[in-house]
Amino acid sequence: MCTLEKRNNLFILTLTGDVNDEHRLNPTLISSILSALSQVKCQAKSGTALITTSSHGSKFFSNGFDLAWPKKVSADSRDAASQRLVEMIEYFKPIVAALISLPIPTIAAVCGHAAAGGMMLAISHDYVLMRSDKGVFYMSELDIGLAMPNYVFAMFVAKVSSASARRDMLLRGVKVRGEEAMKMGIVDEVHDSEEKVREASVRLGEQLAMKKWNIDLYAEIRKSLYPDVCKILGVATKFVANPRL
Repeated sequence: MCTLEKRNNLFILTLTGDVNDEHRLNPTLISSILSALSQVKCQAKSGTALITTSSHGSKFFSNGFDLAWPKKVSADSRDAASQRLVEMIEYFKPIVAALISLPIPTIAAVCGHAAAGGMMLAISHDYVLMRSDKGVFYMSELDIGLAMPNYVFAMFVAKVSSASARRDMLLRGVKVRGEEAMKMGIVDEVHDSEEKVREASVRLGEQLAMKKWNIDLYAEIRKSLYPDVCKILGVATKFVANPRL
């Protein structure tokens, strides 16, 4: 599950659980995140920003899709379990669409491992801050035998600009830590402790919120950065003009 709280001009979305919780993406967690993002969108106004993080002490930001869930709900049929897995991956699609469409700046504070769908959740934000010693990005699809959905691939290509980095992560399953991820341009800042990541995320959020940009314009400019992703997601665009004459 997740929680959402408002601290002054910042929305804080936290993936909850004990320190061993992997924050696996299943329909329950996906629904909880979507509900939180819907609340943020409804309450968003100029001068606010969103930070998404995990609970204190967590080893995982999110360890990706909950591959055990389809087997639990379709234990009597392998084909049914496979179909459930496909459905679960489609359930996640609106989260990416919601983050692309959110009309305020977004920051992912990654203090632990972010694998597959967990990495996708992180990089769907405008900015990513990561812990240098325990933060890890890992695209596990090749290792676990799962094809990459088109919307996931489109976002991955949009956010990981280096062809060699994409090759190594997708075709070798290379795990990338914070410092290397920053060199690749995937991460904006790295810090050597969980508290420093959180503090830097709040600091960045407050700096961005102080700009007090027009929220509709912010969303449309973000969409224009990722036309291929928006097309696959079915995210509509519109022209917004709000000149300061």
